[in-house]
Amino acid sequence: MKVLISDNLSANGVEILKKAGLEVEFRSKTSAEEIEKMIGEYDALIIRSATKVTAALLEKAAKLKVIGRAGSGLDNVEIPAATKKGVVVMNTPGGNTVTTAEHTIGMIFACARMIPQAYSSLKAGKWEKKKFEGVELYDKTLGIVGLGAIGGVVANRCAAMGMKILAFDPFISAEKAKSLGIELADLETIWKRADFITLHTPKTKETANLINKDTIAKMKNNVRIINCARGGIVNEGDLFEALKSGKVAAAAFDVFEKEPPENHPLLTLENFIATPHLGASTREAQENVATAVAEQIVDYLIAGTVRNAVNVPSVPADQLPTLSPYINLAERMGLFLGQLAEGGLTQVVVEYSGEVAGLKQEPITLAALKGLLTPVIQENVNYVNAPLIAKDRGIEVKVSTSRDTTEYTSLVTLRIKAGGKDTAAAGTLNSKKEPRIIQVDNFPMETVPDGDMLVLMNNDKPGVIGGIGMLMGENGINIARMQFGRESQGGRAMSVVSIDSAVPAPVMDKIRKLPNVLSVKQVKI
Repeated sequence: MKVLISDNLSANGVEILKKAGLEVEFRSKTSAEEIEKMIGEYDALIIRSATKVTAALLEKAAKLKVIGRAGSGLDNVEIPAATKKGVVVMNTPGGNTVTTAEHTIGMIFACARMIPQAYSSLKAGKWEKKKFEGVELYDKTLGIVGLGAIGGVVANRCAAMGMKILAFDPFISAEKAKSLGIELADLETIWKRADFITLHTPKTKETANLINKDTIAKMKNNVRIINCARGGIVNEGDLFEALKSGKVAAAAFDVFEKEPPENHPLLTLENFIATPHLGASTREAQENVATAVAEQIVDYLIAGTVRNAVNVPSVPADQLPTLSPYINLAERMGLFLGQLAEGGLTQVVVEYSGEVAGLKQEPITLAALKGLLTPVIQENVNYVNAPLIAKDRGIEVKVSTSRDTTEYTSLVTLRIKAGGKDTAAAGTLNSKKEPRIIQVDNFPMETVPDGDMLVLMNNDKPGVIGGIGMLMGENGINIARMQFGRESQGGRAMSVVSIDSAVPAPVMDKIRKLPNVLSVKQVKI
């Protein structure tokens, strides 16, 4: 079998592949046109950040079975297209955590003490001590947006330097934050109180332009902003104006929305410093990820074992057909409950009953976790890092099994505690492959977890369903399915309405005002 390495990779990684008997084509720099011409011959592709794996490229990859990313970020891979084609996508999580965190801390120091500017001045023959007066980090407030693996290391190191740590992360429980000596805060509080703000979140629809002229206006005067996460989380034009005006004292970037940043206005400012995406660029990190990706590719091509895949759980190939329907069910149940939950998630319990109790449960549990965490963390959650994210955020995960069931051959029950409130859903398979949620809390119903849905709590009184149907009709929203369950006659009831398109915010407000409607949430799966 043949492996194409299209980006630079440590020699140790190449040697591991060759020793396993694989034919290796190693090109440290390969153009998109060259890859398109070559890719049809290869069983595996190993990349870094330079190679873009598009749907068009995948169409030409007739033999491709696996893509391995030497690193964690997969912004350059069209994962849905790879999944559709049956290509496994792997990354190497954890190899860059300390390296990226240390780079962030270096940028914080450089930003506070204007080290690059002072060095440039000194090289130019000047001695400008007064011009480069900095600020201490001790007793300053650091606002961290995203307290995952990298953000957690930054928090730990900066707390040791005497900084006060504020952090925003919807999945960190108050108990976990307290044990780390961190104060949890919403974004508004971070904008108002932080002297330094550092970003450690993926770029999603929710985080794109997270820092802009409006949020900057809420920040302290002379705030300092560090971005070693993803380009585009900070609106670069708005930051340019804030740095020019002095509202933002300084900023330090390792990433840009477009890389490399050609003739970028930010690079003309004295109070802005930047590095060329060096977060993961240490000798140790490069060796770690090269070795890891090579070993994973060998395991998959030679033994059929999947490790660290982001689009398929790590299971032996012969077990995947049996497990896949339950993996799909568990992930959809997780997505469903994850969008209903409010507050920090502290506990997850997955219960297996009946035939499913005799199967390999770990990948099913991973799928449930992935679904639960995805609504907030978005594209950064996968089958590889879901348990790590849960652990970092102090989320307790428990599993229980029982061979006994009542009505169903197999039953998966997902129980969560979020914001101090318990919520549960039970699911099964229809015809051994179609996912169904058959109970939510105390409300029995059969719901197809797919597409756009409205989940309503209401009093069991006449007119609720009619009112919803009328509003949907008036606003051109077609209802595909409606399921209902109630605790008792005249008590509380739950309605799940499957619709063909999302409901606009003004219509959601009207639903909330309907008689006997207690709450409504929009869920998308």
